[in-house]
Amino acid sequence: MGDLNHNIIDQNLIKTQAFIDGKWVDALSGQTTAIYNPANNNIIAHVADCNGDDTKKAIISSQQAQPAWAAKTAKERHTILMYWVNLMMENHDALAHILTIEQGKPLAEARGEITIAANYIEWYAEEGRRAYGDTIPTNNPAVRLSVIKQPVGVTAGITPWNFPASMITRKGAAALAAGCSFILKPAPETPIMALALAKLAHDAGVPAGVFNIVTAGKDNAIAVGKALTDSPIVRKLGFTGSTPVGKILMQQCAAHVKKISLELGGNAPFIVFNDADIDAAIAGVMVSKFRNAGQTCICANRILVQDGIYDTFMDKFASAIDAFKLGNGLDDNVTIGPLINQQAVEKADRLLHDALQKKAKNIIAGGAYDHDHGYFCHPSLIGDVSEDMDIFHTEIFGPVASVMRFKHDDDAVKLANNTQFGLAAYFYSRDVGRCHKISEQLEYGMVGINTGAMTTVEAPFGGIKESGLGHEGSHQGLLEWMEQKYICTGL
Repeated sequence: MGDLNHNIIDQNLIKTQAFIDGKWVDALSGQTTAIYNPANNNIIAHVADCNGDDTKKAIISSQQAQPAWAAKTAKERHTILMYWVNLMMENHDALAHILTIEQGKPLAEARGEITIAANYIEWYAEEGRRAYGDTIPTNNPAVRLSVIKQPVGVTAGITPWNFPASMITRKGAAALAAGCSFILKPAPETPIMALALAKLAHDAGVPAGVFNIVTAGKDNAIAVGKALTDSPIVRKLGFTGSTPVGKILMQQCAAHVKKISLELGGNAPFIVFNDADIDAAIAGVMVSKFRNAGQTCICANRILVQDGIYDTFMDKFASAIDAFKLGNGLDDNVTIGPLINQQAVEKADRLLHDALQKKAKNIIAGGAYDHDHGYFCHPSLIGDVSEDMDIFHTEIFGPVASVMRFKHDDDAVKLANNTQFGLAAYFYSRDVGRCHKISEQLEYGMVGINTGAMTTVEAPFGGIKESGLGHEGSHQGLLEWMEQKYICTGL
């Protein structure tokens, strides 16, 4: 745990056991799994490697704890959740350092994620007090009609490694605010952040069994997920991850008609029209494409630039990319950290070289980069990409920017919609009519116009087509963890 022995990190935040029924426990098997720092491949901890039996224990704990938590008033739950927010902000820098060491993103980005994670808890704590019902005008004077909202019950979440703090609170805080107990299986690569958040939630007064953490390595992750989907006690599952895994979970949940929300893969187009503010578009694409080294589900995956500004855009884009500093996220002035593992580096490198072999234009040579034995991929820029290249159809999840030309508006829309995914899309234009028309034609759950950063706690986050079901954030995010009950009362 040498990398985690940082003088800024409170060592009380570093937990390596699972958290079940308010207790820190080893896996029943006694097994552990190694967690690596992607910047140098050092083992930073060995964490409990739980399996289906551990998960069943967590489910029973959640079942026992849920009624009392649901019986609390929304104000009581709000008070506890807001105390959790305060503890997170008091430990803000320590949590950010843990995140960078475990996940790799630069410290400035890690600090931003901790703030966003806390904002989700605050948002849902407040929204929990506004889960209003309805009184319905009746056509029969002998009855009264009303609708109330109630917690789903025992719920679970499976979260990814790319945002190991905010993806937890975007699900978990919504569940807790709604009155549900919540079982979390964090990503095998990044469990330490989840355990730190659980420690602070416990300190804030979240009762035993209401928030359980079942950690598992890659070999046991499937067994944990299967235990959650197989159990009729678990009434709702929220998942962020790949579309293939989401489809498997959806099939498994069908056996009990389990409520499910899925935030899955993306293949976001980023369209720049001739009338765009080019400098603004460059600033937007830099944020969208290279945040977290390109490891985001809503990052610009296919950059489509109209002929009239293509050359100017590419010159400015290349200059901006050249300014990046690659390295360990804890080092000063680093703006691009490592990818999560060697497989991620190899995938980005393979997509880059496939495009170059199929006549893409190499603007900035990049790809796999040997740096301090970590998992680094140097930022890359390729132009004149075409639809026959793998990079057009595949979510890159790395710092490789691929750019295509287009001539007409209809061409851009056709290219943008030529994917089974429908999570996020972006475009830049100063023509108001075009903005309305294109935003309506794009087959995506979220559209950013003249911005490369649109995620906020106040707005719904979710996709269409094979990018998922349901929404997180906004008032809709709370309702995903509640049931609606209609009541007809005879007088």
